[in-house]
Amino acid sequence: MSRSIGHSVDLSAVSRAIDPAWIARALAVTGKASIRKRKLPAEQVIWLVIALALFRHQSIPEVVAHLDLVLPDEVNPDIAKSALTQARQRLGRAPLAQLFAMSSACWDERHQVGRSWRGLARYAMDGSTLRTSDSAENREHFGAQAYPDGVVASYPQVRLLTLTALATHLVRDAVFGIYGKNEMLYAKDLLAQVPDHSLTVLDKGFFSANLLLLLQTNGQQRHWLIPAKGNLKWERLDPKGNDYRVRMAVSPQARKANPDLPLFWEARAIETISRHGRKRILLTSLMDTKAYPAKEIVHQYEERWRIETSYREIKQELLGSQMTLRSGTPETVYQEIWGALLAYNMVRLEMAEVAAEAQVSPTLLSFTTALHYLRHEWGWMAIEAPAKLPAHLTRLRNRLGDLLLPTKRGRTCPRVVKKPPQRYQFKIVKVLK
Repeated sequence: MSRSIGHSVDLSAVSRAIDPAWIARALAVTGKASIRKRKLPAEQVIWLVIALALFRHQSIPEVVAHLDLVLPDEVNPDIAKSALTQARQRLGRAPLAQLFAMSSACWDERHQVGRSWRGLARYAMDGSTLRTSDSAENREHFGAQAYPDGVVASYPQVRLLTLTALATHLVRDAVFGIYGKNEMLYAKDLLAQVPDHSLTVLDKGFFSANLLLLLQTNGQQRHWLIPAKGNLKWERLDPKGNDYRVRMAVSPQARKANPDLPLFWEARAIETISRHGRKRILLTSLMDTKAYPAKEIVHQYEERWRIETSYREIKQELLGSQMTLRSGTPETVYQEIWGALLAYNMVRLEMAEVAAEAQVSPTLLSFTTALHYLRHEWGWMAIEAPAKLPAHLTRLRNRLGDLLLPTKRGRTCPRVVKKPPQRYQFKIVKVLK
């Protein structure tokens, strides 16, 4: 017998921060609100897409049945698998993208309070790739990596770039799409989403006068921090010390692409030694040496490396090390990724809330254990009476409060470039004469 409709609505209580009005607004703005009565209306399909990321090892029908997402129908209580596929196709990606934009900005701003550094919110911009199912549509739309010998990767790939808060690891914004588009172009798409009064830490691969000057000049107090490349040339303006100003020429290629760029630009250079004894020079737009001490700036760059764990958490923990996305068309691939980012932020938000109550850093909580608890509690909420939800949520908070890691984790071995494995196996055959 089908359960009452109240359980399906109350299921969203597990993510108390997602206002139902946000979902209604996202559907209305994108023109995807359900007009006719359906067993799986658009509001429930949004929750289905998010749940598919949280319950990666279950099929779509299993997730629907497990969480009771379908509205009751006494004539036909079941729903066909094809109807689930059609529901996702009707919804598309736009409502998920809209919901992510509304929620991520709100959640990030809420947890930036009290966690800024010298009045600046701190972010990291970094990129990665995801693998899609090998359908003809996905391969034609997204493309795939081509090796020097002409061999093309077995699966289509999506290039992904995120803007992630250093304090909480909440994803503030993301851009993704075809594999063949350069990361620098994706980075430009993210620039408009960088908040004012912030510091964005980037990897050396993003070094570009055009990119960094756009970030610095289009907004108020938008600063950047990046390691210098080994072959970078500049004129040193301060004669002494390990903290000095430099003057660099803008390349003719960059000025041709953007005639508004100046002939020269300045930055602050800070020489430091990494944990492995290697010399490193950091470049930044934080020119005031008194307001922004060099030692603290170096610490902000070290915090940037911990952001890379967010991709590991999404790929290995959230998606269960199943590197291939389940969607077979480009539109549902985009939808699935937005759902995964929403699910990831839901876990990170709960960790940030618990950390605020415990007065510790959110990065000192275990993401894996928090994810397991949320999956467990969400499953129970689908079958428990609504009156018991507050008790479940309180117990969840108490459990997460016990998940503080004893020490701050960090890399203990230097980064190395591993030799790629042989693409084909070779076997020596002894010829008998």
